[in-house]
Amino acid sequence: MRYAQGGGLTDAGRAARERVRLQAVERFEGGQKNREIAAALRVSERSVERWRRQWRERGEAGVLSRGSPGRPRLSEKQIARLERELERGPLAHGWADQRWTLARIKTLIGRLFHVSYTVEGTWLLLKRHGWSWQQPARRAIERDDAAVEAWKKETWPRVRAPRRRVTAGSSSRTKPASR
Repeated sequence: MRYAQGGGLTDAGRAARERVRLQAVERFEGGQKNREIAAALRVSERSVERWRRQWRERGEAGVLSRGSPGRPRLSEKQIARLERELERGPLAHGWADQRWTLARIKTLIGRLFHVSYTVEGTWLLLKRHGWSWQQPARRAIERDDAAVEAWKKETWPRVRAPRRRVTAGSSSRTKPASR
């Protein structure tokens, strides 16, 4: 039995791995050699050696699965606190402008809960809890929309360059189009 490098197992896959290790423990207790166990369970001898060492040091508990290393999870209570802190705004947490970025939220989670998320993980966490990505409109506070519309209708047509007429032409700068 070969295991995928880097894990990535489901709970069922982890349980299957653990069953193999427990079968190895039964064979340790039966006095079988590492090579025999590895061949019977279709695993490497190095794995069997490692399991035997863990079994000698800590007993059966040494070969049991420790669960998924998985990604960090915040409890519902922590999520509620994070939402309250986000609603307070970036200024309350030391950022001068009023924008929350994923990197800032990641930093805030680390400060509040001593948990390290990636930027992508932070986005998935927020999305899972109903937060959405928003880009603030970049408009001056002094902007007068009525004046902008008036300028577009009255001034722009007067200052806009006239369109060139469509005629036969050449893309060459040095050779004019032949007629």
